[in-house]
Amino acid sequence: MGKTLKDELQQEVDRRRTFAIISHPDAGKTTLTEKLLLFGGAIRMAGSVKARKASRHATSDWMEIEKQRGISVTSSVMQFDYLGHRVNILDTPGHQDFSEDTYRTLTAADSAVMLIDVAKGVEAQTIKLFQVCRKRGIPIFTFINKLDREGRSPFELLEEIEQVLGIRSVPMNWPIGMGRELCGVYDRMNSQVELFQGNDHQKIEVRKVDDYNDAVIREMAGEFLHDQLCGELELLDVAGDPFDYEKVSKGELTPVFFGSAVNNFGVQTFLESFLKLAPKPAPRNSTDGPIEPTGEKFSGYVFKIQANMNPAHRDRIAFLRICSGRFERGMGVKHVRVGKDIKLSQPQQFLAQDRDIVETAYPGDIIGLFDPGIFRIGDSLSQSGEITFDELPVFSPEIFAKVTVKNALKHKQYQKGIDQLTEEGTIQVFRTAGGFEDTILGVVGQLQFEVFEYRMKGEYGVDIQLHRMPYQFARWIVDDKVDPSKYRINSTLVTDKKGNYVALFENEYAMRTAMDKNPSSKFLETAP
Repeated sequence: MGKTLKDELQQEVDRRRTFAIISHPDAGKTTLTEKLLLFGGAIRMAGSVKARKASRHATSDWMEIEKQRGISVTSSVMQFDYLGHRVNILDTPGHQDFSEDTYRTLTAADSAVMLIDVAKGVEAQTIKLFQVCRKRGIPIFTFINKLDREGRSPFELLEEIEQVLGIRSVPMNWPIGMGRELCGVYDRMNSQVELFQGNDHQKIEVRKVDDYNDAVIREMAGEFLHDQLCGELELLDVAGDPFDYEKVSKGELTPVFFGSAVNNFGVQTFLESFLKLAPKPAPRNSTDGPIEPTGEKFSGYVFKIQANMNPAHRDRIAFLRICSGRFERGMGVKHVRVGKDIKLSQPQQFLAQDRDIVETAYPGDIIGLFDPGIFRIGDSLSQSGEITFDELPVFSPEIFAKVTVKNALKHKQYQKGIDQLTEEGTIQVFRTAGGFEDTILGVVGQLQFEVFEYRMKGEYGVDIQLHRMPYQFARWIVDDKVDPSKYRINSTLVTDKKGNYVALFENEYAMRTAMDKNPSSKFLETAP
């Protein structure tokens, strides 16, 4: 008897793992991503991320401005196979100025890997990203990186994770020494030691031991380090949290792994444990209730739009997370928001800047759809009528600028650029309410303005000028009647692209005053 579609879907969903890596800038995220791709055979040589002037740039950084500044600006997606699993990594910008794109990308992941620098611990950007994952209740796995350098004590780091992030942790392995003294990690779950061999980790050397008291470790690490290891692990056995799969899957307990991505140390063991423990694609909430990944009708939603991934073709790609059913190239689906049937004819999958046309894909996979300008972030596509997936969050901008075009004849290109970059979520656009209309841009971080200016010039041939404005807060106003005259002191009233009223405030005092003066109005942090 042949396999039914239901069986095929179950099998494909079971083997998929879709996750995002979250971290502060410089914690080593691009290096870790590359080493994971290396194990999957997806790339043959890990790009030297440190040599920013070198011609070899990290596989996941493709935009010119990223190469100049050595940071990941846009979230890309990479796919590879490893030990029977199909792995989708969503690479998210670590730079705090790109939080909005990153936050939305996290909605497409089923779990997250939190990367922490052994010397710096939990940093500001990690906290923000962690909170987004926590709100969604997705499992979080922690990789404490750069063990080959001097850093803080493992206990101090675990305590910080608990106090700053409010999540309990369970170390899956434990370092034997650190920095120059590093000689290995003890795997608590499998009673074995992985040896540190400096820069040469072509082949991983693992030794089975009875437990951490084993003489093999004493011989390898010396008396001092072995005594230290025994003392620390005895304490963990008594006072630490036991491993609890249920708590991990609810995002209440994070398994912690120690290693050094740049030396390839501890990365393979981490990947193998992660693939065993991380969740497969889960049901997604929609207007029709939860949509099961094994449902036979295809559905998915757009979580990101990227224009000009290939400047030679001026193309726009909409990134779609598949939620249910089997995707087939050329299939017809309903574009729910516009109420039209469309054909998905040029689907692509990515390994950073390399793309392949994809014939079939399954729930958990991310595919890129050629976008002639019909998609918006949050759009749902479905084979079975009117399914709409839960709205993707729009975050409140914190930095504002008035924008003007240097050459008035370029108005058409300027308008096109503004429209496309707004749809991508690079910027939010507001118009001043009443009287002469100024265009005001809002972003979550300063670097977004730089990218906006750079792309307007490079991709649309338009020189613009940005004039910073003193506002710090945006609040969407919900009321039957909004009176612009009440928003004149340290504030201004604008409208967003859907025509909703938004008040911009210079400080918290101005915002509180407006709230007191307008008791019937609701002031929302995100668009209604």
